[in-house]
Formats: sequence, C-alpha cells, structure tokens
Amino acid sequence: MNQEAENSSLPEPPARRGRKRSLNLLGWGIFIAALVAAGIAWWALDPGFRSALQGPMIASQSSEDDFGKRVRTYLLAHPEVIVEAMHGLQARQQAEEENEAKTTLKARADEIFQDPASPIGGNPAGDATLVEFFDYNCPYCRQMAPLMDQAVAEDPKLKIIYKEFPILGPGSVFAAKAALAANRQGMYDPFHKALFESKSRVDEAVVLKTAARVGLDVERLKKDTADPAIQAALDSNLALAQALRINGTPGFVIGNQILRGATDLATLKTLIAEARNPQPQSAPTRN
Repeated sequence: MNQEAENSSLPEPPARRGRKRSLNLLGWGIFIAALVAAGIAWWALDPGFRSALQGPMIASQSSEDDFGKRVRTYLLAHPEVIVEAMHGLQARQQAEEENEAKTTLKARADEIFQDPASPIGGNPAGDATLVEFFDYNCPYCRQMAPLMDQAVAEDPKLKIIYKEFPILGPGSVFAAKAALAANRQGMYDPFHKALFESKSRVDEAVVLKTAARVGLDVERLKKDTADPAIQAALDSNLALAQALRINGTPGFVIGNQILRGATDLATLKTLIAEARNPQPQSAPTRN
C-alpha cells in the first residue's frame, strides 16, 4: 500500500506553511545567488569580458546586458537545473522534518507511551507497544481496524495505545469525546469497535445510538463529553501528532518508528518485531 497517500489529511498548520514558504524563498535566493556567482565567474574569465575592460566605459552597460542575456539563454536551454535545485531543496526539507519528528518521539516518549488519558487495548503489560492516531470517519482507519484486531489476536504480548485524533469535522470530534467518555465506564473497546463497524458517517446521532446499543450509560456519556479534561486530551493529541509530523489519519508510532498512512498486517508485524529488538539509532542529521 502507498503509506503516504492512504490517509485522511489534516490542514497544515499556518506556522509550518509559513516556515516552508520561507525555506522555499530562501532556497530560491540561494539558487539564484549561486547561479549569478557562477555567471560572474564565467563572464570574468571570458576573453570578451577582458577585452571590454580595455575599451571605453560605455562598453560596461553592453557587457551587463550581454551577461543577462547569457543567463537567460542558459536557463531557457536548461530548465531542468531549476527543477533539480527545487527537488534537492524539498528533499532537504523532508529530511529535516523527519529528523525533528524522531527527536520529538524521543523527547516526548512519556506523552506518547504513558499518557493516562489515552485508552489502552491488547495486553496492558505487553512488551511491544503500537500507538495509533485515528479518526472514526477516516475510511483508511476503518480499513485498518480489523487488521489491528488481528494483530492483537495473534500477538498476546502486544499493547495498543489509542490516540483519538478527530480531524474530519464535528461528527468526528463528538465521536472522539464519546469514546473517551466510554473509557470512563470501562467500555472503550466495544464502543471503539462498534463505531468503526458503522455503515454510515459517524455523527452525534450515530454515536449516541451506538452507545446505547453496546450498553453504555448514555446520559452519563453525554455529561462526560462536556468535561474540559476530555477536550484537553484531544488538544494534547493534536499537538503531539503535529510535532510528530502526523498530519493525517491513520498514523502509527511503533518503537522508534513513525508510520504515516494505512499499511498491511505484514508491515505492522515487521515493525512490532523491530520494536522488540531495536537497532541502535544514529544521531539525527543536520542539513
């Protein structure tokens, strides 16, 4: 599966968009400056330029015009140079963001793996932990739900940490709040599964109907969804996901790996095995 494509995306934060725009502008500035410097060196070494220095001062303007024409001619003849430069800049930006995400994973490990506000599935005392960021209205999260269940069924030592990450509208937000409220009644797991089994878009009506069907105290659920602590938990998940560069659903953290987008069971099992036997990590590179 295409891990990057198969997800539901969160609009990029304005601060990050501004940062990328600044980096793009900086990259263009560096590229143009380098091109101009190369052009100046070429011009200076050109015999025509040296002879121009011996002529009248009026030749200076003519030489500048000639230089500009040469640069323009070169760019028109070799537009791939600009494309290559921008691809290189984008690759450096992506590498920088991935390094920052890995640094965040290490620095905020307790928040990722030990947050008491996050519901737990599988074996709470498991020796490998799979963290999932998801939205109940995300079609790719629904595809992953039975794979997550299968992973737990086949691995009795697997711990699951659920990070409610509602990014697809008010219905998703209400569902996430209700799920955390259901956790207070000790019924997170059946409610979580029932929401993912819904055949329609999850909204408030569907959430309350599902809550009643699985045996939750609906009135208590409604009251608990309004608790500021539950909103704070969602806000914390949102900030954490953005810091980990998880901008869509589903997103996973397994050991020291971050996986963005849907995947298959074999990949999950591989990453879980690697989490049990982690390899030494090299220090983040700096560009």
